[in-house]
Amino acid sequence: MYDTVKGADWLGDQDSIEFMCKQATEAVAELEHYGMPFDRLENGKIYQRPFGGHMAEFGKKPVRRACAVADRTGHAMLHALYQRNVKAQTHFFVEWMALDLIRDKDGDVVGVTALEMETGQVYIIHAKAVLFATGGSGRIYQASTNAFINTGDGVGMALRAGLPVEDIEFWQFHPTGLYGAGVLITEGVRGEGGYLLNANGERFMERYAPTAKDLASRDVVSRAMQVEINEGRGCGAGKDHVLLKLDHLGAEVIDQRLPGIREISIQFLGIDPVKQPIPVVPTCHYMMGGIPTNYRGEVIDGVDEKVVKGFYAAGECACASVHGANRLGTNSLLDLVVFGKSAGNSVIEYVKTMDEAKELPENAAEFTLARLAKLEAATSGEKLADVRRDMQVCMQQHASVFRTQKVLDEGVANILDVYKRTQNLYIDDKSKVFNTARVEALEFLNTIEVAVATMVAARERTESRGA
Repeated sequence: MYDTVKGADWLGDQDSIEFMCKQATEAVAELEHYGMPFDRLENGKIYQRPFGGHMAEFGKKPVRRACAVADRTGHAMLHALYQRNVKAQTHFFVEWMALDLIRDKDGDVVGVTALEMETGQVYIIHAKAVLFATGGSGRIYQASTNAFINTGDGVGMALRAGLPVEDIEFWQFHPTGLYGAGVLITEGVRGEGGYLLNANGERFMERYAPTAKDLASRDVVSRAMQVEINEGRGCGAGKDHVLLKLDHLGAEVIDQRLPGIREISIQFLGIDPVKQPIPVVPTCHYMMGGIPTNYRGEVIDGVDEKVVKGFYAAGECACASVHGANRLGTNSLLDLVVFGKSAGNSVIEYVKTMDEAKELPENAAEFTLARLAKLEAATSGEKLADVRRDMQVCMQQHASVFRTQKVLDEGVANILDVYKRTQNLYIDDKSKVFNTARVEALEFLNTIEVAVATMVAARERTESRGA
């Protein structure tokens, strides 16, 4: 708990953090009982590795705390939980996209509008409760470790429905994104004993964080790397990256503990980390902010913490504020399972108090249909690819690892210009069946909401803290 509070630069909600840390061991045991194939020690216990910012005795020495499945922990967790959904006979609406929240006159959430991609039809999904688990929005940046689907849909929907977002200015840049590709090189590499080098072959982290060295918090390592690059000690022809050395670990350790990293490095760059170091650069990785929730997963509106009835959120799209200004490695997966379960329990409790869903407002789908009609009617205007590129370049240049007032003021002016241009978005393809151009445009309209919120919030926070 102390590590998480300290890592968050004292901006996390300490009640939520305490709740998450207390539930952590139970969550791991539950996953293990679901069949998640954790790596094992000789004595049969779960293998644990050191991770950035994980310290024993209040910051005195690194400790082994991260339960792992080689270098694919999240992937293994996804499979274990998907299998539980199969067992529970969860009904999935595959190839559908939620478009907007529906709120009644009291402001309670009573469902969503959604697009069936196969037919292009818009539906109202009327519900007693709505739980968002829509993930992050890393696609607002040019260089990102995030999948193409991370377009901030849940946060965009919440903002359009008049709800606030919390801590949205805090974006974590992972120190080790694969240079040129952005693919994530896990912190587990440094946990196993890998370390960073500059162009002079120097282990520079010893200067920035003498105790934790390469396992300092991610914001610290990212800034240190950026300083090395800015001061001309970067590697390569462009002097624009640093090197992650792990060949000294030996082929056996790499193949057993970090097989995915070896594969990624060979596939994307033709570099075998058993023989030579991997070029890396800080890359957008995680959204610390999101839809404000309490530790029960209930969405709250505004500083007076008024609960929005019928609306819940968990995971990266939500902000129970356990990460504050900087998330510790492993705490994203922990956040998912602890607050996902907490939100699920809250939904069950809430739904039991209702005989049937609250009534839909009259024009429940009007707002959504108007948005779609506008896109449909446009015969000329801004091309999606151009506007999206300009948004990503603006975010990368003005809301990255280093931010100053001047950079942020320019960023706000630029991003608002891009936002104006999105009002004239047009797509060539007007067909109904599986129109991926329309889906992409609708996703982008969520992404730009997050980008604007991020830039404006970053300008308003005039202190230097965490990310």
